[in-house]
Amino acid sequence: MKINIVAGGPAELLPDLKEYSGEDLIWVGVDRGVFILLEKNIRPFMAFGDFDSVTAAELQVIERQVEQMNRFKPEKDETDMELALNWAIQQDAEEIRIFGATGGRIDHTFANIQLLFKPLLEGNKVDISLIDQQNSLFLRGPGSYQIEKSPEKKYISFIPQTLSVEDLTLNGFKYPLNNRHINIGSTLCISNELISDYGTFSFSKGILLVVRSDDKKTF
Repeated sequence: MKINIVAGGPAELLPDLKEYSGEDLIWVGVDRGVFILLEKNIRPFMAFGDFDSVTAAELQVIERQVEQMNRFKPEKDETDMELALNWAIQQDAEEIRIFGATGGRIDHTFANIQLLFKPLLEGNKVDISLIDQQNSLFLRGPGSYQIEKSPEKKYISFIPQTLSVEDLTLNGFKYPLNNRHINIGSTLCISNELISDYGTFSFSKGILLVVRSDDKKTF
């Protein structure tokens, strides 16, 4: 089972959500993200939020069309996104994709990136990614991983999320590495590219944020 969570970030940054549909899939809306889903003719299975970012008329539409509403007071310890992600992790999904969680307020963007740590720190193996029109982000702990070339997001950056990442090795990349020690704050691994259909990255200690991205298209 896969779970797609849509938050209320700037709608213009959303990718085409139809590309992420499929069988055995649950859609979840967070606050204004619920209304965004309904506007795109996607009825979410469940909604989370205090709904302070929708109008009274929009809230009425949400209440008519979504059966499972989880409403919270604005004054709470967790963000609406964290509450939705906690629920999603408990469903034992194999993959969780988060949309509408970047852009707008930078504190919200940083908080949503930090939420990617949840399963990693708790020993849960669910694959969580944060996706917008230009970027796809995910975290990895020590190990060896294969990564596939993507024509839509050709740049791949590796950003330390711990004080250091040890023995980082990149194979199949334009700028390869072999057992390099990368400190937090380093920009050494920004904007790399694959030179073949697949590449691998591995490291022995630390946590990496992997960012797949491309330049904004102008027409």
